[in-house]
Amino acid sequence: MGIAIWLLRGASISTYRVPADQLTIGTVTRGKFEDYIAVRATVAPLTTNYLTTEQGGVVRQVLAEDGATVKAGQPLIVLSNAALSLQVTSREASTASQINAIESTRLQLEQTRFQYQRDLLDTQHQIAVLRSNLARDKILLDGKAIAPSLYAQEQEQYRYELELRDATIASRDAEQRVRAAQLSQLGKTLASLRDDIATAKASLDDLTIRAPMNGQLTALDAQVGESKPAGTVLGEVDSLDRFKLTALVDEFYIGRVALGQIARFDVGGRELEAQIVMIHPQVSDGTFKVDLHFSGPAPQGLQVGQAIDTRLELGGASTALMLPNGPFYQDTGGNWAFVLTPAGRYAIRRNIQLGRRNPDDVEVLQGLEPGERVVISSYQGFKDVDRIELEKPSHSN
Repeated sequence: MGIAIWLLRGASISTYRVPADQLTIGTVTRGKFEDYIAVRATVAPLTTNYLTTEQGGVVRQVLAEDGATVKAGQPLIVLSNAALSLQVTSREASTASQINAIESTRLQLEQTRFQYQRDLLDTQHQIAVLRSNLARDKILLDGKAIAPSLYAQEQEQYRYELELRDATIASRDAEQRVRAAQLSQLGKTLASLRDDIATAKASLDDLTIRAPMNGQLTALDAQVGESKPAGTVLGEVDSLDRFKLTALVDEFYIGRVALGQIARFDVGGRELEAQIVMIHPQVSDGTFKVDLHFSGPAPQGLQVGQAIDTRLELGGASTALMLPNGPFYQDTGGNWAFVLTPAGRYAIRRNIQLGRRNPDDVEVLQGLEPGERVVISSYQGFKDVDRIELEKPSHSN
C-alpha cells in the first residue's frame, strides 16, 4: 500500500526531463553584495543650442556646412521674407514722419521760449532807459526846465514797463512749466518711436540665423529655396570642449535612481566617475533617461556618440545571501525557482523571494539557504512544470 501511494503521488507531479548540460546551475552563498547596475552611457555635448527661426521665410543662403566648427555670432543661414521687408519699410516711413512732427513741435517750443526771452530783454532795456530819463528829467523839472506833464508821462511809461516786465516773467515761467512737461512727454514718445524702428530693423536682422556660441554645427536642416515657418529648428550648435554622459536605464530601477548617484567607468586605463544631475521622468520603450556630469575634467579624446560601459551605484556594499544572476529572473520575476535536491537528480519548484540585483548576483531574501543549488538559466519551455529531472548529458553514451 505504501508503494502504491508513493507511485500515485509521484504520478501527480508534472516532470520535465532535460539533459543536465543544457542547464546552468548557481549556488547560494553569503558574501559582499554590491548594489549597482551596468549601464551603457553615451558621450553627448554638455550644451546644445538650437537654431530656431523667429521670423519665417525662404532660405536664401546657407553659409556653413553640417559638422563645421563655428564662432559665436557667425552668420549661418540667411532667410528672405518679402512681406516682412515691406512691412518694416512702411513702419519705418510712418515712424519717421511722426519723429519729424515731434521735432517740429520741439522747435516751435524752443522758438516760443526764445521769443519770451527777447521780449523780456526789450522790456528790461526800456526800463533802464526810462529810469535814466527820469533821473535826468527830475533835475530839469526841479529847475522848471520841462513841464510837469511831460515828467508825469515818463513816470506812467516807466510803471507800464515794470508791469509789462512782471507779466512777461510770469508768462515765461508758466510757459516754461508747460514746455518742460511737453518736452518730457515728447522725449518719451520719441524714444518709443525709435525703439519701434530698432525693433523693426531687428526683425529683419532675425532673418540671418547666427551661431549662439562657439561650437560645432550639427543636424543642419536648410536647403536654398526651402520655405521655413516661424519657430522651425534649422540645426544645433553643440559645445566642442565640454561633454556629459546620457544613459537609458531600465524602468525597473526608476524608483531607485536618484540625483547625485555615482557611475564608475574606465577610459584609457583610468577609473573615472560621473554623477547623475538630471533624471528625465518620461518612460519610453521600457527605459528612462539620465544625464551625468563628470566628477572632474572630462577625459581627453572623447567623441560625441562614443559608448562607455558604466557601473551605476544604487547603494553601498553589504553582506547578504546571494544567488548568481541569470535569465531565470525574467521568467519568474524572482518569485520562484527550481532548486536541486541534495542528490542533484531533480530540481523542484519552490517559492522564494529575491531582492536587489546587479549584473552578477541577486539578493536572496527568503526561501533559500547557503549551499543550495538553483537552476539559473532560462525557464522557457518548462515554466509550468513542478519538477525537472536532470538526465545525463545529451552527448554521453
